[in-house]
Amino acid sequence: MALAKPALFAALRPDADSLLARSLAGILKSPKATIAAVVCILLILTAMFGPALAPQDPYDLSTLDIMDSKLPPGAESMSGARYWFGTDVQGRDMLSAMIYGLRTSLFVGVLAGLVALVVGTVLGLSAAYFGGRVDSVIMRLVDLMLGFPTLLVALMLLAILGQGVGKVIFALVLVQWAMFARAVRAAALVEKGKDYIEAARMLGLSRPRMLFGHLLPNCLSPLIVIGTLQVANAISAEATLSFLGIGLPITQPSLGLLIANGYQVLLAGQYWISVYPGLLLLTLVFSINIVGDRLREVLNPRLAER
Repeated sequence: MALAKPALFAALRPDADSLLARSLAGILKSPKATIAAVVCILLILTAMFGPALAPQDPYDLSTLDIMDSKLPPGAESMSGARYWFGTDVQGRDMLSAMIYGLRTSLFVGVLAGLVALVVGTVLGLSAAYFGGRVDSVIMRLVDLMLGFPTLLVALMLLAILGQGVGKVIFALVLVQWAMFARAVRAAALVEKGKDYIEAARMLGLSRPRMLFGHLLPNCLSPLIVIGTLQVANAISAEATLSFLGIGLPITQPSLGLLIANGYQVLLAGQYWISVYPGLLLLTLVFSINIVGDRLREVLNPRLAER
């Protein structure tokens, strides 16, 4: 029996290093995915160091001058400051406003995606491992959530709860966790019948350790792909909600709210107030989707064979 234990432990080790290596190698093999990944990294770094990079704090009222309202891109203010992306109706530097809006959009999208991933993963693993009534109840909830349009559910929730960062994140988590739960359950059902789970039972490991220490690491491939795509979906959904006026408050504007601020004057010639934040949002979501699609091709064995 002493000789059997090392073999059992070897069967339990997930190949996490090879998963990461495969993901990175797969992205680097595709020029399109590599460019998209570089763009994502640059945008994330810009958001992280936004206050240091932004020429102006766009929400410090003492720095704003109404005389600088709606200046075109490249215009110079009366104080001598140059606004390369123009200014909005309140006289805010659009470059600074976009950097701060990018911070907010990424924060909401990434946090909502992570929380939804955790909730969906726990429920999906539980459904696959325990089966029976637990599986039936969880999967009926998943079917119920996936049966309604995501944006409609979020609209209804925020109409009841009101505006706020926490409320938007809660609404996005509620409409996204079901995708993770279904994907994890499907992967866990396949892994559940393999030898390393039987080895874990023979060693007498606890259920939490089997679930999160051995079963979960071998279900990471679909989680990585869906997590990447769902972050992009969360950013898009938040921007839509903010554009409609029921997402984030004016004091914490995201890219969606910046687009909405310039929508009224879009046809009056002040295109930059909406177009530039819109292009930044499009670049962010498009880049994340390209990376997510490439990861799906790399981590899905059937697609990788093609």
